[in-house]
Amino acid sequence: MAARPPQGDTDEPESIEFGIAALDARLDRAGVRFPATTEELIASMGDTGVPYDGAGNTLDLAEVLRELPEERFETERDFLNRLHPIFEDRRRSGAGSLLGRVRSILPF
Repeated sequence: MAARPPQGDTDEPESIEFGIAALDARLDRAGVRFPATTEELIASMGDTGVPYDGAGNTLDLAEVLRELPEERFETERDFLNRLHPIFEDRRRSGAGSLLGRVRSILPF
């Protein structure tokens, strides 16, 4: 997913990536090749905090991967499909809290 940032400063990116879109971009930048194991993915990612909402809240990918029963992913699509519901659940649970609702309306 992606959200448009507040308008005004032309030095800012046109959108903010989070969730699976952010993870997909990081996989591309890291040069990850599939099939890949959990440990290979964690090692190639470096920082494993991936934003799951437009407010910049992060999900620790290394922690999530170590909890999954799968230890090997054949394709990038399989990997992203497996993680998508986890990102969505986290995004929804954050949006339902009072703090999550306040963060969603603030521009930072």
